[in-house]
Amino acid sequence: MDKTCIKLGVMQPYFVPYIGYWQLMNLVDKYVIYDDVNYINRGWINRNRILLNGEPHYLNIPMIGASQNKLINEIYVNNDDKLLKKNLKMIESAYSKAPYFKETYHIIEKILRCDKSNLAEYISYSIRVICGYLDIKTELIISSQINKDNNLKGQDKIIEICKILNVKEYYNAIGGKELYDRESFRKNGIELKFLKTNEIRYKQFNNEFQSNLSILDIMMFNDKDSIKDLLTQYELE
Repeated sequence: MDKTCIKLGVMQPYFVPYIGYWQLMNLVDKYVIYDDVNYINRGWINRNRILLNGEPHYLNIPMIGASQNKLINEIYVNNDDKLLKKNLKMIESAYSKAPYFKETYHIIEKILRCDKSNLAEYISYSIRVICGYLDIKTELIISSQINKDNNLKGQDKIIEICKILNVKEYYNAIGGKELYDRESFRKNGIELKFLKTNEIRYKQFNNEFQSNLSILDIMMFNDKDSIKDLLTQYELE
């Protein structure tokens, strides 16, 4: 492959995020885990939603010293064993009767028992574990390990990352459409595209379907081949 045509995606490290995150990662050749930007309170960095008693319910990583005044990689995980067991018990209660509970529980247990105390490293580990299960071969790059101008903000910083990694195509989730300007990317020789996830439905016990839950929910109710098909269910704009 011509290195100048490599596709790039950049996203903050989110904890067991929804299918769109994995669609983007699976689409691109290189994926930057954006660990050196500010933590966002009540966002998706340290939590996601699972299905509990037919309703969405938050699964949280317990943290130490979380603040929007800190970078994601400056925050730490509270690895208290009681909190770990509480999360595992909640997952078991939620999904013990799901068709793919055994293999998925093994994966989330491996993730939650990770001994990394740094939040960014902890979530990066979880991303690698799930990529391994789903056979996502994308090269993962840690943003803080890229020698870049950290005084740049927003799309200017993304454009610099594209230049440093010598990519000509940048892909972003559709939610960033208001944040990024195609012409600014084009002036720098980069094509900007947005990924929009199609409507995705699957059987969740006999409940009314709850959309946009964690990838864990999809893994509990779908085999690997079905999930790989779901990874392709999107449109590019």
